[in-house]
Amino acid sequence: MLRNYSNSRTLGDNIRLGTLTAFTAGTINIASLLIFLSFTSNVTGHYAIFAAEISKGNWSQVAVVGMWIFLFFFGGFVSNFIVITFNKKSKYFAHAMPLVLEIACLLFVGIYGQLYYRKTLEETELLVALMLFATGLQNGLTASISNFSVKTTHLTGTTTDLGILFSMFTKREFRKNGELVARAKLLMSIMLSYVLGAVFSGLTYYYLEFRVFYVISACLLVVIGYDAYKIHVRHFNTKYRYSKIYKKPNLIASLYHKIHGIPEIKVSEGQKKRKLVFDE
Repeated sequence: MLRNYSNSRTLGDNIRLGTLTAFTAGTINIASLLIFLSFTSNVTGHYAIFAAEISKGNWSQVAVVGMWIFLFFFGGFVSNFIVITFNKKSKYFAHAMPLVLEIACLLFVGIYGQLYYRKTLEETELLVALMLFATGLQNGLTASISNFSVKTTHLTGTTTDLGILFSMFTKREFRKNGELVARAKLLMSIMLSYVLGAVFSGLTYYYLEFRVFYVISACLLVVIGYDAYKIHVRHFNTKYRYSKIYKKPNLIASLYHKIHGIPEIKVSEGQKKRKLVFDE
């Protein structure tokens, strides 16, 4: 989900990343609406409030809403800055770090809300600001590494794109276009996952309250852990192959042998088993 970058990503990579992060975005948005009476997975409504407060001359609220919009923007900025700065050194580190920062923000909101929150206006404004920064991080990351194919914190563009695609599918020539079909599958999976996350948050909030942010953090850990698992398994296999070539058994090789065994290689008659240089 996180290892591949831009055009090297497959449809499966984008669907896995899109569904899991859209689920967390839907959960965050409804949780923030129920707790703080404010949406935090997008800033479309906040722009309208920002303009309305300017017209009223309510400058203190203009400053607050302006800060919220800036923090969503800054989250996207930080995500892409990390990706383009560390991508050459380690794609996994560069792509995982924004999610680690998002988890830290959400855990802070959950712990503070559960232990210290007194429902004051100042506390609410600061916690909403932190959540907007967190969702900005997520949206910036998914858009950056997928070449802008995956955006999961809001559904405005997704719904528009689906409307366009479904109108195109009324023509047979477009229904046979694999790229358009793949795009529709990706957008549908993001939309459904976002809605499922929102429903889950609405159903469980009254039981979990601020602990719902721990569940969201666990979902993001799955995204991070999936690629960490893949990387370590690949490293495990590589070390096993090297140990066999150089005839230097080690703990990893023995564990691999116990789990998988050694596959038998059938050699047909007339074929001679080739010797490795290291066998001589």
